[in-house]
Parts: sequence; C-alpha cells; structure tokens
Amino acid sequence: MPTTNPQSNASAAAETVGGNDDIVTEILIRVPVKPLLRFKCVSKRWLSLISDSHFSRRHHHRHRTSLSGIFLRRRTTSDFQFVSLDGTHSSPPFTSLDFLAQKIKDPSLSGVKILQSCNGLLLCRSLNKSLTDQTHHYYVCNPTTKRFSTLPRLSIEGSIIIFGLSLAFDPSKSPNYQVVCVRSSAVSLYSYQIEIYSSETRAWRPCGSPFVAPFDMVFDSAVFWNEAVHWLSPSGSALCFDVDKEVVRAMPSLPGSDAWGKRRFRYFGESGGHLHLIEVYGCRTTQFKVFEMASDCSRWFVKYEVDLGSIVVAFPEIVRDFLDPLDSCYYAFVIVFVVTNEEEAELLLHLPGKIISYNLRDKSFKKLCELTPYHNETRSSLQFGWLDAYQYIETLAFV
Repeated sequence: MPTTNPQSNASAAAETVGGNDDIVTEILIRVPVKPLLRFKCVSKRWLSLISDSHFSRRHHHRHRTSLSGIFLRRRTTSDFQFVSLDGTHSSPPFTSLDFLAQKIKDPSLSGVKILQSCNGLLLCRSLNKSLTDQTHHYYVCNPTTKRFSTLPRLSIEGSIIIFGLSLAFDPSKSPNYQVVCVRSSAVSLYSYQIEIYSSETRAWRPCGSPFVAPFDMVFDSAVFWNEAVHWLSPSGSALCFDVDKEVVRAMPSLPGSDAWGKRRFRYFGESGGHLHLIEVYGCRTTQFKVFEMASDCSRWFVKYEVDLGSIVVAFPEIVRDFLDPLDSCYYAFVIVFVVTNEEEAELLLHLPGKIISYNLRDKSFKKLCELTPYHNETRSSLQFGWLDAYQYIETLAFV
C-alpha cells in the first residue's frame, strides 16, 4: 500500500488554494484594511486583486467603517497632530501632506491644504506660485492608500469667483464620489451657481438654476450628511444641496435662546450618521447644548446638555482670570469634534496643552494626548479649532 507524505499533501493543497483567485479573494476580503495594504507586497497577483475596484466595494460592505482618528491642522505650519481614537495607531498615518506634494511633482505649485474630509477621502487644494497665475488646483486623495486624483479645471468663460468646494461621498450607496462647487453666477451679483464633478464621468457640469443665499452664508466649510451638502452662516441660516435630487433648500432654524449676545457657533459637523451643531454664548460659561438634526431634516433638537464644571476642577489651567480679575472668569477650551456611534458619544476638547475626550452620556473624561508647542506657541495657547479637525477613516475607496 503506497504511503502518502502529509507535508507534500499540505503543500499541494496550499498551491491549489494560492492559485485560485476566487479562493484568495474570499480570504483577503475578510482582512482589515491596515494588514491588507501590507499584503499588496506579497506578489503582483495579490496587488492586482487588492487594487481591483470590485474588491474595494466588497471589502467595504463586509467591514463596518469606523473613525480611526482625527487629524488636527496646525495654523502656523503644514504639519498635523494626529489623535488616535481606536487605540490601534502607535504612530500617525502621516504628519504632513508631503506624500501628496511629492506625487503631484509640479514645482510651480505651493503647499497642499486639506479643505474637507468625507468618509475616508480628503478634498485638497494647492496654489500656483506664480504672481500672475493665482489659480487653485484641487485634488481628491485617499490617505489610506496614498492615491489621489487631480480635478479638471472648471471650463467656464469669463471672470468667476469660487466660493467653496465640498466633497460628497457615501461608500455605502455608491463607490463614486462627487465634488460640489458653489461659484458666482452671471445672472446677478447676489446669486450663485452650482457645478458638480463626478468621479464616474471625470467631468464638471452645471447643475440647476442660479439660487439666492443669505449674504453671510459660508460655502467653504461644508458638511456632507444624509446625501446632502450643508452650509451654515454665522447668523444661523442654513442651506443644503440634495446631491441626488440636485436641489438647494433651506434648513430649519436653530431654536431660539434666552441667552444675551450674538450667537456663536462653536461646532458644525457629522459623525456616525448624525449632524450636530453647538453654540456657546461667550467664553465665560462652561455650559452649552449639543443640537442634533432630525433624520428627516425637519428640526433641530437638544441631544445633550453639557456642563464642563468637573473638567475645570481637574484641569485648572482652563481658567483665565488674568484678563479682568474683577470680572467673571474666562474658560480656555475649544470643541474640536463630536464622536458618535452605536456605543458612545464623546466631545473632543482642546484645552491648553492637551486634547481630552468628554463622555456625553456618563460625564466621564480622559486625556487623549499632550500637544507639543510649535515655535512661538506656548503650552497655554489654543492651537486648533473645529475647522482644523479632519476625520481619518481607513478605506480602500478608489479616487
């Protein structure tokens, strides 16, 4: 009776599995993003399988997208401070956008700046160094895969003003993304026109008729939520552009307040499928409300009421009484981000020299990281605001 070699049989089985693309794909589709990127180096065939757009879509639907961390853009330099939220990053994915600038390889362009983050993709911009050509160049970048795509210029005749670009990307609905541009309209000085870029067609096209907006609407700080791009003005007016229906409509107003003084919005953003808005009346209070938009966009409602009194006790450096000792205290804190998912709801707060997380449900808090002062900054300075925070979500999405 012939004998069999177990080792030989195992090698043959491994060779059979390794030579079957369908089986290898079914194995790789179960691997998280980070090790999967390393597996690209195994062979050219594995690189081809993992880089396939169909594989990317299947991988996304199998793995729940989660927020890995937040990048904080320094105002005085092009470097970033990374705040890990999932505990898996011993080192930041990147500390600057040099990897993108090196790939662009255009000496006529100056530094690259992030404009927006959206479900794992970044919308970026660079400026021409020429004094006679101050045009901007725009890119969509996947910081996980380090791939990017350069957006074509808007093919519009005459002098126009671009008021803002925003990224619309929902990988649970489509592998394609869109970029929404709000520009000036030839109809009148008080109207705006929307142009849309699609990653599917790789082209811009005008969308709908010109529209009128409040004079103080801020179009360069958009938030994508619920298949729409949302804009907010300092006075509280809000507009949204429904990407699917291609219509602009007004959003419900925030409920009135008994507080005196001008409204100060300290946060406007999306996390975990929720749209939040926070206003804080001045720097002499530690109490404020976190508003959330109803899923049907019908109203804002108070989701959480916050009192940071316990944080003031734990971190007394937050108190600034040297401005006017005879008056009430000032509190040095900045709301950087609201993190929400099925398990938790947290505020990321920037205090002098540190970032802390404050649990909105049980009122507990913890320090996430220390901040290193940069050049002329001091440890008592507040280096970041909510407009300087960008989500980092690991994804294989194509750009």
